[in-house]
Amino acid sequence: MSDTPSATAELKLPKDIAAEKGLVNVQIDGSWYQFPKGTRMIEACRQVKVDVPYYCYHPKLTVPGNCRMCLVQMGMPPRPAPGQEPSRDESGYEPIGWMPRPAISCANTVAENMGIRTTGELVEKCREGVMEFLLINHPLDCPICDQAGECRLQEQSVGYGRGVSRFVDMKVKKPKNVDIGPRIRLDDERCIMCSRCIRFMDEVASDPVLGFTQRGTHTTLSVHPGRLLDSNYSLNTADICPVGALTSNDFRFQMRVWFLKETPSIDVNCGTGTNIIVHTRGNTIHRITPRQNNAVNSTWMPDSHRLNFHYIDSDSRLTEPLTLSNGKHTSITWQTAYQHAADQLRKFMPAQIAIIGSARMTNEELILLKTLRQTLSVPHLSLVPRLADPDQLLIAADRNPNTTGAQLILDTTDPYASLGTIRSAIQNNQIKALLVFGEDLITDAGFTHGELSNLDFLLQTHLLANPTANHAHLVLPGAAFAEKRGSMVNLSGRLQRLNRAVEPPLNAKDDWEIIRDLISAISGDTAKIFLIEDVFKHISATIPAFANLTLSKIGHQGTVIAETAYKIPLLENERARIASGVING
Repeated sequence: MSDTPSATAELKLPKDIAAEKGLVNVQIDGSWYQFPKGTRMIEACRQVKVDVPYYCYHPKLTVPGNCRMCLVQMGMPPRPAPGQEPSRDESGYEPIGWMPRPAISCANTVAENMGIRTTGELVEKCREGVMEFLLINHPLDCPICDQAGECRLQEQSVGYGRGVSRFVDMKVKKPKNVDIGPRIRLDDERCIMCSRCIRFMDEVASDPVLGFTQRGTHTTLSVHPGRLLDSNYSLNTADICPVGALTSNDFRFQMRVWFLKETPSIDVNCGTGTNIIVHTRGNTIHRITPRQNNAVNSTWMPDSHRLNFHYIDSDSRLTEPLTLSNGKHTSITWQTAYQHAADQLRKFMPAQIAIIGSARMTNEELILLKTLRQTLSVPHLSLVPRLADPDQLLIAADRNPNTTGAQLILDTTDPYASLGTIRSAIQNNQIKALLVFGEDLITDAGFTHGELSNLDFLLQTHLLANPTANHAHLVLPGAAFAEKRGSMVNLSGRLQRLNRAVEPPLNAKDDWEIIRDLISAISGDTAKIFLIEDVFKHISATIPAFANLTLSKIGHQGTVIAETAYKIPLLENERARIASGVING
């Protein structure tokens, strides 16, 4: 008898079950769903894959409700006469009385037994009217607009606008090609006054320099008098602009977006590990934009990080192995380079050799660097620290992207601790051979030309010709962050994946392959690892924090493998705003 459901449980209706869970029942286009109290109508529709067009709304910003594109028809049960009980259907829902006027779905929240219609004559006519007003003064120059291909006005005018225009008067002319900041440009004729850029600069970047001036059809976006849009987060306004009003000076008229391939990856300019999309055509990177990850960078990124990729195609790129002979560097084959390195290193005792790596290296490269150290029995291995002031948003004080990964892989709390010891040993002629991976010691670590000249053998792997390479007896060309696969761990302990967007140039190689082949040449072991997945399997088998993981299991959003005390300031601000109900998040 105890297994028989009680009469009370059998009589529970769907609406009652939802109420017990703190949910409300909402009908969307004829189907019933349950949502948490306080959910905005537009978010409720998005959660059940019902499309509601919008311009001004952004889940990370406050709701102004000024574009009116997200209009829907709302309904609620009619109020029963005094003394009467409301009528209900077999599921316990009350009949819905539909309001004769639309409601903006971005600014209204759902309620029990609410009805929402996203289609129908009322809604469709309202959207057509909104689109017609937006296009009255908007220039119809889509073929030459830099936003073409990713313009929401263009897309929604097709989906929700009228087939013909009734406007016959002259359009209001507004400022064009206005230089409002060092990295961004304004074409006010295209602005639809959604105010996203204004709210972003005020609420997220904490630099409220934008605002509207004038009134009516003459309203224009403007920078406050005596100010510039020069925030290090200004390019985010171009990302969220739904039209071509704000565009990036760096990407403007460089490439049509429909030609670009998008590769999800991570930023390597600081320890935050901002999630990014690398936009490429052929073997060229044309732009980098932020990718949403609410556990890392929300949907934003700093300008300094997104623009730091042009060096990849610079004239300073190293494209083939070089050896120093008679004061000049000459090209050699990779096989000759590996053999030369092995022959030179055999001349020294282990205590006379040191290795300097980089916390810009992936976990896979670091585990192989650890293996190289064991192969040579080298006592000293250090990485190069990079510290600068944080910006209290997304840029961390630690400008290395993989310090946490280095701590886990190298099993040390301070992977930079031995750098001073190595330098002192070079000055005292105790270290005769130095292997440098991914670092320019003169520029980034304070080494002097005299110290490097004192070495009997200096090997360096790097992307670019640099002062350290000038002294190196053997220079090996490596790969940039966008040219390699691998993984890194950010300051919050999140393991994230780096993906290859373009190929390395000419004879340059992925850094893990260079270290693998060096180990093989030194040890004489011809058994090689051919896939980076196998390197990660070795990490997973030997480093506890990586246990039971593979490169594919990391996923595009990453996974937490270490508990740290580090908090990303921008995310803390955003969580506080979500908790207070200011934004949806």
